[in-house]
Amino acid sequence: MICQECGKKQATLHFTKILNGEKTEFHICESCAREKGEMIPGTPGGFSIHNLLSGLLDFEPTSQSQAVAKVQPTRCDHCGLTYSQFSKVGRFGCSECYKHFNEKLDPLFKRVHGSTAHTGKVPKRSGGLIKLKREIDVLKKELQERIEQEEFEQAAKLRDQIRELEKQASES
Repeated sequence: MICQECGKKQATLHFTKILNGEKTEFHICESCAREKGEMIPGTPGGFSIHNLLSGLLDFEPTSQSQAVAKVQPTRCDHCGLTYSQFSKVGRFGCSECYKHFNEKLDPLFKRVHGSTAHTGKVPKRSGGLIKLKREIDVLKKELQERIEQEEFEQAAKLRDQIRELEKQASES
């Protein structure tokens, strides 16, 4: 792909900008990026994943209780690392930091990944049994919800569906 600025060199930097739901893509060469003052990954003063995470770690609190917690410096009891130090360094000091900063990490993970639980990916060729077990787990959760809502006819259908899938899983 050719640089959109100079039209001569090969574009090595590809940016996607989303502003108010409108997506714009930029494809420029390194020299044009330097001229425009863009941050270039891997160069002095360049953009890094750490800069991205630092910006995400310092997001505004959504409730007053979080606002109070943000004013007081939070410190890990085990290693003494503060949350502001973590946001600058991008790494925790010890394994206890995950437990100590848990309240602040869940909203961060939800913002970055869309969820607080990692689900991973299933291989297409050999993942049939894994997909089946995941489907059973999802149906069991839905069954529990139906029972709590006293929707027993739907619950019975889900129960039968689960039994059928479990039978398929045991045959595999």
